[in-house]
Amino acid sequence: MFNQLEALHPTTRFSNRVENYVKYRPSYPRQIIPFLEEHIGLKKEFRIADIGSGTGIFSELFLEKGYAVTGIEPNGDMRMAAEHHLRHYPGFCSLDQRAETTGLRSQSIDLITVAQAFHWMDPGPTKVEFSRILRPGGHILLAWNLRLHNSPFLKEYETLKQRFGIDYKLTKRADETAIREFFAPDPVHIQDFSNVQWLDFDALKGQLLSASYIPLPGHPSYDNMISELVRLFVSFNENGLVKMEFETKLYMNA
Repeated sequence: MFNQLEALHPTTRFSNRVENYVKYRPSYPRQIIPFLEEHIGLKKEFRIADIGSGTGIFSELFLEKGYAVTGIEPNGDMRMAAEHHLRHYPGFCSLDQRAETTGLRSQSIDLITVAQAFHWMDPGPTKVEFSRILRPGGHILLAWNLRLHNSPFLKEYETLKQRFGIDYKLTKRADETAIREFFAPDPVHIQDFSNVQWLDFDALKGQLLSASYIPLPGHPSYDNMISELVRLFVSFNENGLVKMEFETKLYMNA
């Protein structure tokens, strides 16, 4: 998987989509923090590294509750967007590094998080690096917002993405076989949360265009894609909004 994705330049792939990413990508359920406080004993003194931190969406869950987070993000545009958006949190800093070479000190991290980014990483070197920086008894958490296909709107929206997406199949997200191999020999604990957005047309369009595989203005199929998106919105909106449903899945070393 990694060899295919490496050719797609994941460290620059989102650079021309950062504004839409910041505005329209879904956040994560706020229940995650109390769950971690109970399940792994998350404490304010924990050192947290958010690897592939992007624009800081997952980091902010912790920051707004008073936790300190170090973001590791090799994409300069996304990293700068996070630094700007999270500038009011004194506990946030970010580094221009990769998952495979984080630049963090050995055995310095209590909790490693990877949200919506594990599929861009080379799992072998990443596993070695995570083992190096994690303190004994520390935890690794991989998270995904997985869009559901449980309504007529969501089914047709998925069809639109498959029809117009470029390299769409290469960007599939939570491969549980790869995840279990990554955590081996430790067992994996899986936790699910419901996550819902209500989007007006501008937000729906912005979220679509935030995906790295979706054509942007100027591409030959862009106008047809937007026309199809308009048709979907007109067909399925309720009082000017459509319901985007996700299952948020957490994978942790048990």
